[in-house]
Amino acid sequence: MSSLMNTYLQLPVTFARGEGVWLWDEAGKRYLDALAGVAVCGLGHCHPRLVAAICTQARTLMHTSNLYHIGRQEQLAERLVTLSGMDNAFFCNSGAEANEAAIKLARLYGHGRSIDQPTIIVMEKSFHGRTMATLTASGNRKVQAGFEPLLTGFARGPYNDLDAVTQVGVHNKNVVAILVEPYQGEGGVNVPEANYLQGLRSLCDRNGWLLMLDEVQCGIGRSGKWFAFQHSDIMPDVITLAKGLGSGVPIGACLAKGAAATVFGPGNHASTFGGNPLVCAAALTTLEVIEEENLLENARAVGDFIRGTLRERLLGLPGVQQIRGQGLMIGLELSRPCGELVRKALDQGLLINVTSDKVVRLLPPLVMRRSEAEQVVDTLVALVEAFLAK
Repeated sequence: MSSLMNTYLQLPVTFARGEGVWLWDEAGKRYLDALAGVAVCGLGHCHPRLVAAICTQARTLMHTSNLYHIGRQEQLAERLVTLSGMDNAFFCNSGAEANEAAIKLARLYGHGRSIDQPTIIVMEKSFHGRTMATLTASGNRKVQAGFEPLLTGFARGPYNDLDAVTQVGVHNKNVVAILVEPYQGEGGVNVPEANYLQGLRSLCDRNGWLLMLDEVQCGIGRSGKWFAFQHSDIMPDVITLAKGLGSGVPIGACLAKGAAATVFGPGNHASTFGGNPLVCAAALTTLEVIEEENLLENARAVGDFIRGTLRERLLGLPGVQQIRGQGLMIGLELSRPCGELVRKALDQGLLINVTSDKVVRLLPPLVMRRSEAEQVVDTLVALVEAFLAK
């Protein structure tokens, strides 16, 4: 009997080492990683620049706490502000914590406007984390079940529906913010219409609400730009980040701009481990490598190739509903539940994921090359064809 709590249905494999887009299990079998630790390992596994930076920092200084100035943290904040156009940053340890910071910031912002019960509009099929606030914000009944009573202060509307969100605001005068994923990940790799974020930005501007974007999965180059909102030519008030920011080292961030950037004061929010020298060294190196190796363009090109080739080879087959995504965030929706494909792909030496029961999700490392993407497509097409033929 395992000493671990029974919180995961783990696949029957233990990985011993990794290099680039490849992993090897304890028996020496090689696997092509098209999941990247769920959008975490953007630089692939054991990138030499990242390994060197972590080792150097670990030998120098790992942690002091935020009771003192942290040079690496200041450097990382400045870099993220420069890349995003935001004003400042708060560092934590995960995407859920980054979203918790955003939720607290919105509530404090609302109280500052004399709103006693500030409310945040959130979306159906969303996923924002597993803390009590973030699971309440998520539009996923599975992550909420059994943890009632849920928190108040959230109003929900359908994703990609501006009129519905507008009506939520009409009927609830306590709204202070919208929290939304530019591209939904856990919800099925859902991509909204081109004017969706612009419409939300206009709605927030008319009402004095904060526009808060959860870029935990789609940020840091995964969409083919540094941040997914940059495809829409808008500026949010708050951005949350994690996953790909540290390339496997746990770090989250909440970036803010304008009025949102001045909401928190000393004592309003904190994190013991957040933004310590070790994780900031990893994040700074991640950003440097993405820029120097031109991985934004690579994410766009390889992502376009994967989606385009999957469409050529699979669209039109009975049971294939849609192939969608942006950059290296790709969803293949089938007409029926297809969770068994994860195990079948594993047997073939390919790591994939299925979300929302019917969507094969691919989140390859940003360093994936065209030749490796071809292997992903070839293996996945054969698996899907066999699955649909049953």
